[in-house]
This record gives sequence, structure tokens and C-alpha cells, in this order.
Amino acid sequence: MAEIIQKDGTWAFDGDALRLTPGRDRNVSLLRRTLGELVVPLGALAGISFEQGKKSGRLRLRLRDGADPLLHASGGRLTEPNDPYQLLVESDRYGVAEYFTDEVRNALLLDEVPCDPATEYLLPGPSVPLSVSAGDGTASFDGEHIRLEWNWKTEDAKAAAGTRTLAVTDLAAVEWQPAAGLENGHLRFTVRGAATKAPPKYDPNSVELWGFKKDPLMALVAAAVQARLPHPSAAAVTDVPPLEHHAPKQLAPADGREDDHDALLRRLRELGELHRTGVLTDEEFAMAKQAVLKRM
Repeated sequence: MAEIIQKDGTWAFDGDALRLTPGRDRNVSLLRRTLGELVVPLGALAGISFEQGKKSGRLRLRLRDGADPLLHASGGRLTEPNDPYQLLVESDRYGVAEYFTDEVRNALLLDEVPCDPATEYLLPGPSVPLSVSAGDGTASFDGEHIRLEWNWKTEDAKAAAGTRTLAVTDLAAVEWQPAAGLENGHLRFTVRGAATKAPPKYDPNSVELWGFKKDPLMALVAAAVQARLPHPSAAAVTDVPPLEHHAPKQLAPADGREDDHDALLRRLRELGELHRTGVLTDEEFAMAKQAVLKRM
């Protein structure tokens, strides 16, 4: 067993999984303390690295795409203090960090863990029930329903709609985005068949975030919901079946080619809409779009 203990946290590896425990140091972020201990199966890893600095170094885990609902819901936007897959290492423990890195890398090679995207979530996501107050509202999740309640800072037009209750089964996507510069962040729930481009400030299915201390906790709500939505790979298969499965084995007669071309154009528009609403990832959208263009 390999283990490294630091003020920032403790990482332990038993050959099958990594156990990541946040430290009790006051510099450990609120998100990491709230998330608590994480158990990451070896099969969820795509790699590990150790970066040395003059005064301190950093261990970093790289997870396979689609393995963790937290990373998917946050779109990789968790800042360094809030990223549970990083560990600050003091200079006198560099040797231990290098040994730890080698142990994990060797296990990845011996077990022949693939680096390609996962087809299911390999981590369970944050536990529920969960409730977070930040920005212009409070988001609560019990595993089946999301409840959005507004505060005195909420825009009047949005607050007028009253408390919102959304069923997970009605959702197409969930997204958390932090505030950056002059741009506010948000926790947005996209209801199936009712996508909107309204700013979070006016969207009754969104909580607007202003860059305060509790904002990252909304990412935990997003992750808990994401863990209960269809996996992105399953959504791609269900909503956008490969075109070749439905394509005729030969070209239609000359007088029907125009209709076929129009159908492909409609498919491109459908793909674009699925991409905009978050059903398709950038990679899935690019692959599906390329398949359509080849047929055209």
C-alpha cells in the first residue's frame, strides 16, 4: 500500500482504488471539506502526474472522460483549490510523492486500464439529501426532485414564478459554471423540451452565482443530479443513433436525392440543437456532424 500524508490531505492506494481524504488545514477549500473522502477505482483513472516546485509540488489525477459526474457537470471548471483530484505536496515529501506516482502508474499498466472515455459513471457522485444556498437562491436535492427557492436578491420577474420543483426525470441536462471576471456564474437545469437562452438572472430554472465562497458548493448539487441522469454515452446512443444504422444500402433514385439531402440538413439542425442543450458533448457532436457531412 502506498500513502502520502500532507496538510492538504491524505492519498492512499491499495492497488485497486485510491482513497482521497481532504486535510483539516484551514486552507483546504469548503467544497473539498463538504465533499469528504472520495474512493476512486483504478479503472476510473486515465493517469497521474507529479509536478515539483521550489517550495511545494502537486500531485494530479486525470480521470477518464465520463467517469465522474462532478467533473462532467462542472465541465472541468473547478478551480485549483476546489479540485479534489489535486494534492499540495511539501518539498520534504517529494520522494514519497514520486514513489506514490510510480505505484499508481505501474498498476495502470499491469491492469491495462484504458484511457478512452468511460461508458458509465465509475464514481457515485455526492450523497443526498443535499441543500446549498448561494447567489440568488437555494438549491435542494433529495435524489428525485430539485427544489429552487429564491431570496431577497432575486430578480423580481424570476422570483414572481415562486419556488420551483423539478423532477430528475424531466431534465435533459444540468450545468454548473463559476463566475469569471465580470461574468456571473450559474447552476442551470435544462428541462427536456423547454430549453431557454435566457440569462440565469431571469431563468426560473437557474441559480445565478456571483463569485462568493459558497458558489463551488453548487457544483456538488449539479454532480448529484448528473449522477442520476443518463450517462452521456447512453444519451448519444439513445438520442442520436448512428446514421448508418438507418441509411439505405444504396443511393435513392435520382429524383429522390433532393429529399435525402434535405433530410441530412434537418439532421444537422437536430444535432446542433442537441449540442446547444447539452445532450451532446463537443466530441460527440463533432463525430455525429462529420458522419452527416460525409453522407452529403
